[in-house]
Amino acid sequence: MKLTEKLTAIKLRKRGLSYKDILDKIDVSKSSLSLWLRDIELTPKQQEKLFVGREKSRYFAGSKKKAIRILQTNDIIDKSKREASSFIGSPLFLAGLSLYWAEGTKNSNESVRFSNSDKAMIELMMRWFREICNVPEKKFRVQIHMHNLHCQPDLEKYWSHIVGVPRRQFYKTYIKETSLGQRKNILYNGTCTITVNSRELFRKIVGWKLGLQEYFNISP
Repeated sequence: MKLTEKLTAIKLRKRGLSYKDILDKIDVSKSSLSLWLRDIELTPKQQEKLFVGREKSRYFAGSKKKAIRILQTNDIIDKSKREASSFIGSPLFLAGLSLYWAEGTKNSNESVRFSNSDKAMIELMMRWFREICNVPEKKFRVQIHMHNLHCQPDLEKYWSHIVGVPRRQFYKTYIKETSLGQRKNILYNGTCTITVNSRELFRKIVGWKLGLQEYFNISP
C-alpha cells in the first residue's frame, strides 16, 4: 500500500478537494482513491462547493459542444449556399428546392420532411431527394395520413410503389376519423409524408435556399 499517497489523499479530501483534483496531484488509481476516502465525510460547505464546481464544468462543456455545433452548422450552410449557383441550370434542382421551400418543414429539430397528396409531386420530390440530395435508400421514412373509410393496406401498398420505399420503412399510418355523413372518395389516396432524419441535409437545404435568394436578389 502506498502509505504516503494515502495520507496525502486523506489530507486533501478533508480540505474539500474533489476526487478529480486529488488524482491530478497523486499518481494512484481511482479505485484505490475511492477505497481510501470512502469513510471521509465532507462538511455541508465543502459539499456545496463541489456541487457548484461540477455544475460549472457541465455548463462549460455544454457551451463548448454548442459552439462547435454552431460552427459546423454555419460551415455546411455557407458551403451549400456557395454551391447553389452551380445548380441553377438544373430544372430538377430548382423544382425540388422550390417545392421544399413552399411545402417542406422548416422546424427547429432539423429533420427533412415533405408532405403532399399529389402523386406526381411526391414522385418529383423523391427524384430530387435521390438525384440532387443523394439520400441513401435506407434513410427514407414514409408515413401515410388517411381517413378511416379507406383501406389501409391498399394505400400503403400504393404509396410504397410510388416512392419506391419498402413498407418496412414506413411509420405507423395515421388514420383520421371521418365526419358523420362523409362519403368515401374513390379517388382519394391519402397524404404521403417523406422524412429524412438528417441534420446535415436540413442545413444543406437551408444553404441552397439562401443561395437561390441571393442569386435572384431576393431579400431573406
